[in-house]
Amino acid sequence: MRTSVRVAIGVAATLAVLGPLGYFWVGSLVPSPYDMSAMGTEDFGGGPAVHSHGGTISVASLTGPTTGKPAVDVTLTARKQGDRYLVNGTSPGPELHAVKGQLVQVTLVNDNINDGITLHWHGVDVPNAEDGVAGLTQNAVKPGQRHVYRFVAQHAGTYWYHSHQVSHEQVRGGLFGALVITDKSEKSGNGAAGSKGGQPGAPRQTAPSGPAGAPAAAATDQVVAVHTYDGRRTINGANGVSTMQAAPGATIRARIINTDAGPIRVWVSGTPFKLLAIDGRDLHDPGDISDKSVLLTAGGRADLQLKAPARIDVGAGVALAIGGAATAANPEPRDTLDPLTYGTPAEIGFDPTHPTRTFDYRIGRRIGFLDGKPGFWWTINGHEFPDVPMFMVRTGDVVRMTIANSSGEVHPMHLHGHHAVVLSRNGAPATGSPWWIDSLDVGDGETYEIAFIADNPGIWADHCHNLKHAADGLVAHLAYAGVSTPYRVGGDSDNHPE
Repeated sequence: MRTSVRVAIGVAATLAVLGPLGYFWVGSLVPSPYDMSAMGTEDFGGGPAVHSHGGTISVASLTGPTTGKPAVDVTLTARKQGDRYLVNGTSPGPELHAVKGQLVQVTLVNDNINDGITLHWHGVDVPNAEDGVAGLTQNAVKPGQRHVYRFVAQHAGTYWYHSHQVSHEQVRGGLFGALVITDKSEKSGNGAAGSKGGQPGAPRQTAPSGPAGAPAAAATDQVVAVHTYDGRRTINGANGVSTMQAAPGATIRARIINTDAGPIRVWVSGTPFKLLAIDGRDLHDPGDISDKSVLLTAGGRADLQLKAPARIDVGAGVALAIGGAATAANPEPRDTLDPLTYGTPAEIGFDPTHPTRTFDYRIGRRIGFLDGKPGFWWTINGHEFPDVPMFMVRTGDVVRMTIANSSGEVHPMHLHGHHAVVLSRNGAPATGSPWWIDSLDVGDGETYEIAFIADNPGIWADHCHNLKHAADGLVAHLAYAGVSTPYRVGGDSDNHPE
């Protein structure tokens, strides 16, 4: 064979391989800056076609109340100290308290964090402009700048706040804190808490912070924020066994918050308990639980009711001893509570059997390119970011969504701005209390059906709350008709929400 022919064959073979690779490489590139409302593929869910990009309603106009004196007025100053992120000098940051119906104002100040920061109010269905997602609902707050959030505390429950700018680094490093909203009839506060063992950062907050809100109660209400610093799991920033003073027989509401990237199991020793609420929504007719753990997804919250003395374990020898440290620790139970069957049914306020729109959110994984980088990337409905769905809705739509995971890993899925009710898991219908969620653990091989009312106009992130997964492309959006955003990801603003 002539040399020229061999060369031609070699060139053709090379092009046959590199050509498609080049095509996929170019297709994976994400422009900078880019408009989140214009990316991906519009999915109308079988309903009428509606559009967001170029709409006449700006995200920036969808604010909380712009007038009125706030009942809760707090300034939170974030700074970076080594590899740790602190809020008002602590991690976790100050524990914020409000009463349902109060106007909350939080001024975020960036002391020295070069990447910029925001605050997302996780689980609080705030107006879209207050949601704190860099490049979607605001620009990141640069060093020396400040940003004011204003919203009405509409639903009592346990929530938390965290940065949504370079979130997979900043949340892991400690830029977060708890937010508790109570009904007027409730008491909110926390008991005296201490710790055995060292702390991974600045001292933790041991009392409610902020000049307004419900008064502290005597050892009846306790936030239990679980976070892992440098491989060491903590409760409210403390290693080992923390203690909470409580009289024998006192009824305790323990507000467990999972701020980590993966699920945790929580169990109680010394007394039966009830699961009062999930993700800030009360359960209907919760019964006593013994010898079972509660699985708490990343970003999720679970309110437990129990009587002192007792002990709450969150794994790895990290626990809260209530009413003294004498309660013996039970081993982790073999059985896990199933919220699908816990409690008794109740009205949910709408009919999910006749949805206006029906969406699929199918999570997979494959070899490909993400912004030009080769790797093993997440997919949504068979496509890699940025070619992912934009779920399009109109205000008032009844939305039904199927979330299926065949990716090989668990994904804690988090929809901003809305709470959804779980209808089924792997085809088994929910038979217990309505199970309302904003953060849902979807294991490998699992399929969930959820439903919600589109009642909060805006453009909302719908992503995995293992935040590194979101940074690696596991993020879609829910967009309302006619809403557009003036903010951009990347570019001069340097917004990087995940």
